[in-house]
Amino acid sequence: MQFIIDLIDLVWISIQNNITALLAFGIPLTAFTAVHLSKRGKASKKSLNAFINVKNAGLTEPTSLHPLINPNLCVGCASCVTACPEGNVLGIISNRVHLINPTHCIGHGACKAACPMDAITLVFGTAKRGVDIPVLQPNFETNMPGIFIAGELGGMGLIRNAVEQGRQAMESIKQYIQQIQGPPIDIVIIGAGPSGFSASLGAHAAKLNYVTVEQDSLGGTVYHFPRGKLVMTAPVELPIIGKVKVNETNKESLLEFWNAIEKKTKVRINYKERMEMITAHEGGYLVKTTKGEYHTKTVLLSIGRRGTPRKLGAKGEEQAKVVYNLIDPEQYQNMHVLVVGGGNSALEAATSIAEQPGTTVTLSYRSAAFSRAAEKNRENLAQLESKNRITVMLKSNVKEIKSESVIIEQNGEHTEIPNQGVIISAGGILPTPFLKKIGIQVETKFGTP
Repeated sequence: MQFIIDLIDLVWISIQNNITALLAFGIPLTAFTAVHLSKRGKASKKSLNAFINVKNAGLTEPTSLHPLINPNLCVGCASCVTACPEGNVLGIISNRVHLINPTHCIGHGACKAACPMDAITLVFGTAKRGVDIPVLQPNFETNMPGIFIAGELGGMGLIRNAVEQGRQAMESIKQYIQQIQGPPIDIVIIGAGPSGFSASLGAHAAKLNYVTVEQDSLGGTVYHFPRGKLVMTAPVELPIIGKVKVNETNKESLLEFWNAIEKKTKVRINYKERMEMITAHEGGYLVKTTKGEYHTKTVLLSIGRRGTPRKLGAKGEEQAKVVYNLIDPEQYQNMHVLVVGGGNSALEAATSIAEQPGTTVTLSYRSAAFSRAAEKNRENLAQLESKNRITVMLKSNVKEIKSESVIIEQNGEHTEIPNQGVIISAGGILPTPFLKKIGIQVETKFGTP
């Protein structure tokens, strides 16, 4: 009998202790959970509103490499949201991650690395908008043995990523040439943009027999950015130089830095020399340029995606006042200027010219929204438009370019406005025919890796 009484007392004491523990830990835990869920709910509502606003504005098409989230694997931990350097690309809606600001994504890829559930795949293009991408192996080699691609042509438009690809591609090329015999030149690098310059430094450091040809100037596409444009905001590793910590810089500072590196390292670059053709030749390739021919074991294409500038096909487009990239906004002071396009280059050109004294700027774009432009550029444009510094004509097309005016069609009506300069920033035609001609396979990506 005493045993039963003692057992009952023990059970009662245990219950009392558990109740005490529950009160000690359960109440704070419940409070913490309630606060967390409240914050989570507010964040979800904010993300949903942002997603709806973006959708209503027609800003649903990512401009570059972007994440595709598998909702069956996503647990809503938000590690990818925190990891994104842009800060407002991803958001939690109903306990799942969503791409809430597609046009803000510029292809960092940090979200994929941060996801503990492997729920994110990085893809090119969407179901509505295909993107042509050369078929590459993990070592950046194409289906043509010995021909490699790095940087923007392979889909990596972000400068830091392009620099890294150039460095990595050269590491792969060094391994490749060790395994073959053949032509005297180890590598011909075509293009001295971010990836080509990085690769050239790698070839120079490895003491390879290399040739780098650049049809324009050091920096490639970067050289043609508008003056002062912010071009790189994160550290990058360059061969010979090592890790370069860049918190914030602009076009001029970056090009000055690269020029200093070129002089210091004595890396060899043939400027004003354009590649014309690549053909298989005696165990390697023969690269024909405007200045000669090079018999090489390998080729690295770092020529960018713009290729040939896309023309409008408008009457009068052949005039000297029509250009396809902006070099110096100051040259357009006190002029009537038309900018055509809806991407970052077009908006940056329009806003930088609009800041010049006495300049009148019209921006014409065929679509209803600037879905391919970054938010910062759209904000700058809206600010200048509100100050009547820029006239924006959406859903419009240039019909004719005259010597002192242009005719623009919008909603079935034709408007003629004064004009002394035209900048067409309609992108470029990917050199797909050239790639196919030399045997490189090209795929059109519709939201696929």
